[in-house]
Amino acid sequence: MDGRVRVRRLPEEHMAPGCTMGRRQACGGSAMLWAMFCWETLGPAIHVEVTLTRITYLSIVAVHVHTLMETVFPDGCGLFQQDNAQCHKAKMVQEWFDKQNNQFEVLTWPPNSPDLNPIQHLWDVLDKQVRSMEAPPHNLEDLKDLLLPPWCQTPQHTFRDLEESMPRWVRAVLAAKGGPTQY
Repeated sequence: MDGRVRVRRLPEEHMAPGCTMGRRQACGGSAMLWAMFCWETLGPAIHVEVTLTRITYLSIVAVHVHTLMETVFPDGCGLFQQDNAQCHKAKMVQEWFDKQNNQFEVLTWPPNSPDLNPIQHLWDVLDKQVRSMEAPPHNLEDLKDLLLPPWCQTPQHTFRDLEESMPRWVRAVLAAKGGPTQY
């Protein structure tokens, strides 16, 4: 088994509250983190307490992305990757990134490509760490408290291995003609 939980629902149960239990969810709630990493270091992990709108996303990236990119890539050679979530594609967010073009570059990114997004694989690592804890979270506050220490303690080789695996992921996605991968 791959450690993932799968749920089979009847059509009338599609999104019934009792039938949903996704990643990083506990006791009917969920905790959302925004985070970033690069070859050199893990970036911050930020609890997002509200829906991630273009405004909340811009407030996060304006502080955290700019700071990390300026620190790690002072020569402006850094590349920033984000997926195509609605808040990422918002005009005001794109305009902000355009103004940063002399400090770092934003990669263009294909839609619906989680296999090519290394942070998705890092979320899996974090999820497994939290699920393997001796004292699992009992409520949403416990879950929030338990997410940050494992993030901060992620060994450097873990995120470096993910970056090094990207050429294999690209080959797997190409072999699957854009469909789900077996890699």
